[in-house]
Amino acid sequence: MVDQLPLLLMTRPRAASERFLAELSTECAPILSPLIGFTVTGPLPDLAGVRGVIFTSANGVAAYQALGGPTHFPAFAVGAATAAAAREVGLEVTSADGDAEALIAMISQRHPQGPLLHIRGTHGRGDVAARLTALGVPTQAAILYDQPEIPATEAAKTALSGTRPVVAPVFSPRTGALLAKLPVKAPLLVAAMSEAVVKSLAPLHIRESSIAERPDAASMAACTGALLAQARALEADQGEL
Repeated sequence: MVDQLPLLLMTRPRAASERFLAELSTECAPILSPLIGFTVTGPLPDLAGVRGVIFTSANGVAAYQALGGPTHFPAFAVGAATAAAAREVGLEVTSADGDAEALIAMISQRHPQGPLLHIRGTHGRGDVAARLTALGVPTQAAILYDQPEIPATEAAKTALSGTRPVVAPVFSPRTGALLAKLPVKAPLLVAAMSEAVVKSLAPLHIRESSIAERPDAASMAACTGALLAQARALEADQGEL
């Protein structure tokens, strides 16, 4: 049997998928099929009195920049990728290097002078603004972008309906819920960002699932690499039958 690279289904937006693929050390055959889009909606609210901005995704940074958001504010970011995006547009940023829980804990401990502004999309999670306000850091939320559902590509449908193992890194419960709507016959191996992601995939029969050690891109890349190796071994076993 000819050795084939394991299939990797990327459901993130194309730019994010390409960044993630660059972090992988395991060779694979990627299938790019974003299930969630990105559309700037705005508007940017009145920033009079705002003392800092909070970003929980690189999309938030992109929307803020597209709407002409100023860069003189201190910024707080959920993780390294979001922080890097904020630095690229000229913001001075502090990263929580984790998830929403880590971000809230970091900001509440630092107790910056408010009010702060949380830039988010229509499908935000975590109630960051409300929880920070309850902890004594006045924070408002601004919805600046939408994340519309995108149909799976024909290549993705073909892979998921086939017999070859498919590895899918899934970064959010919403993406997991959209993936769970698709008919899947192939052996599916999922690298999940969190336990909440695993729960969102409950309708699917998953051959193997693994949760990243930390909710960041590096840990997801390590988790995905391990599953790609499993997929390759599984396919080799199938070829010997």
